Amino acid sequence: MKYIDIHGHINFAAYDADREDVIKRAKDADVAMVAVGTQLDTSKKALGLAHKHDNVYAIVGLHPVHTCKSHHDDQEFGVDSGFTEHGEAIDRDAYMKLAKDPKVIALGECGLDYFHLDEGSREKQIKAFEIMIDIANEVKKPLMLHIRNGKDRNAYREAYEILKSRSKVLCDLHFFAGNIEDAKLFLDLGYYFSFTGVITFARNYDEVIQYLPLNRIMSETDCPYVSPVPFRGKRNEPVNVIEVVKTLARIRGESEDVVTKQVMDNAKKFFDFGQV
Repeated sequence: MKYIDIHGHINFAAYDADREDVIKRAKDADVAMVAVGTQLDTSKKALGLAHKHDNVYAIVGLHPVHTCKSHHDDQEFGVDSGFTEHGEAIDRDAYMKLAKDPKVIALGECGLDYFHLDEGSREKQIKAFEIMIDIANEVKKPLMLHIRNGKDRNAYREAYEILKSRSKVLCDLHFFAGNIEDAKLFLDLGYYFSFTGVITFARNYDEVIQYLPLNRIMSETDCPYVSPVPFRGKRNEPVNVIEVVKTLARIRGESEDVVTKQVMDNAKKFFDFGQV
């Protein structure tokens, strides 16, 4: 595979009608993908897809917004998908069992989301985050981080303190939206940063993309969300990661071939595909 979407959700209900076609389109375009879980049922679905397709890998974990019951997204849960938004109390043993599967290449997405901060949810988010970190440490697999600031709280700085003291594995900052000062903190920990199709139409990511070393950058879609130009307004899918890579090269003023190869090499190193 020439490209890789390191963070997408083809396991979500949004693809129930044509999931196999979506995966085939990506494979035909030399795109590998990582299906990312957000709670136990979507994590199991991601792993099932990884076992079925040779261009699909899985990440399993509990998203911070799903530690409480208030957040529901039809693209994620649908109507008859079998998924339930229930405010999940993290089951360490269940996630540990999934984490040991060879097709699981990281734990997540996990972290802190202070944009969706309900009463009492911060403590639940931190507890789940710490358990996911501990599982990753034990199985020696990296972490896929979801970090989102709130109006009055800097989730990046709080996550940094937790990770610095607790994590023993590499981490990727999925859909990184922090500033250069935030980036410096995580660069010093040896972490990676991934970007979505939002960079094709929003210019507020350019400065940090230019600042980061190319060998710490990876590509993702976060599909079915944030479709890149020229697919705005349509459901996103893994094959569109090609547009993300093209845009990374343009923003950095570097050769598309060089950026394409380096981004794939970064993913191979981060996820240690040689062990899969």
